[in-house]
Amino acid sequence: MKKVTRFFWFCSGAHIDTLKKYPIEHNKYVGIGATIFFTALFAALSGGYAMYFVFSGNAFAVGFAILFGLLWGTAIFNMDRYIVSSINKEGSTNSQILQASPRILLAIMIGIVISRPLELKIFDKEIRQKLKTAYLKGQHSKIDTLQATYNQKYAQELGKNTDLKKEKDSLERDINRSRFELNQEVFGDKTNQTSGITGYGTYAKQKSQVLQEKQDRLKTVTDNLGQMDQYLSRRKEFEGVNGLRLFSEHQLDSLANVAGFADRNWALGQLSYNEKGTRDLDTYLAIAFIGYLFILFECLPVFVKLMSPKGPYDTAIAKLGEANIYFADKDKDRDMAVTNSTYDHNLDEDIIRRKKIISAQSEYDLGRHSYD
Repeated sequence: MKKVTRFFWFCSGAHIDTLKKYPIEHNKYVGIGATIFFTALFAALSGGYAMYFVFSGNAFAVGFAILFGLLWGTAIFNMDRYIVSSINKEGSTNSQILQASPRILLAIMIGIVISRPLELKIFDKEIRQKLKTAYLKGQHSKIDTLQATYNQKYAQELGKNTDLKKEKDSLERDINRSRFELNQEVFGDKTNQTSGITGYGTYAKQKSQVLQEKQDRLKTVTDNLGQMDQYLSRRKEFEGVNGLRLFSEHQLDSLANVAGFADRNWALGQLSYNEKGTRDLDTYLAIAFIGYLFILFECLPVFVKLMSPKGPYDTAIAKLGEANIYFADKDKDRDMAVTNSTYDHNLDEDIIRRKKIISAQSEYDLGRHSYD
């Protein structure tokens, strides 16, 4: 437990040697450090998951995801650690809030960035279904557009083909009717169209000749129609109309599996809307609350530091900072004096004496603060 405690102290950015002197502050900085650590852990998982989809299908996708996740988590950890440790508790509440405002805005941005990939994973099933629907609609639209372009480009040939089909149908009906009338003429059936004389006479020969002319025309039209159909079929193949088909269920699953980060992010945004195009409040709130949770989690270390009262550790750090500044100035003056050959070696004893006085005064003030 001591190692875990020291590790979380390190995560909080605290000065460990100073923090050890004040047990009342130990738990607070363990909590701050743990929050920073787990925020960085979630950031690493989020960044690794996002990078995995960027290189999805690559043999090194897992390796890239792990490497980027570690780098991203380390960067977020270092940033959060700096944000929390740089908040000065010596000022008033308003000054602390003003000081923390840029850090809170930065924490909100980080929370939004690390929450999105995790939202993609949480709603993975719904995103896949939305992608499959979108891909199917897109294929429908592509087929319709290609077919409309083909119809417009070959409108004259298609019109001629339609006329040939109509003529063929009309000729087939006329031939059937003419053949029936010829049979009536041969067998002597008396009608408005036949003479009523049995045998293959003059009228029968005329009707047979008309029938033959229609059959010859039908053969010509059928040949022309066949040639036109072959031409249009070749044109369809050339334009890609014949090769374009709707996706099967297996193809849609494969497309959803290899969808990139941008497509999945778009699908996640579309989950908030129903088929009518209006906002689906339940889904929208579910997605939004997950994002708000990560934003709050990212801002939590800053809020904890702001809400916690000033303790003896904060006073000790302030005194230590003042002492360091004082002695840094003295060292600077001494270096300048040595350079100018006016240095008085008695100043060393004075500095040592002042260090002891400041150290004793700091210990006294901190002890009195702890007692109060």
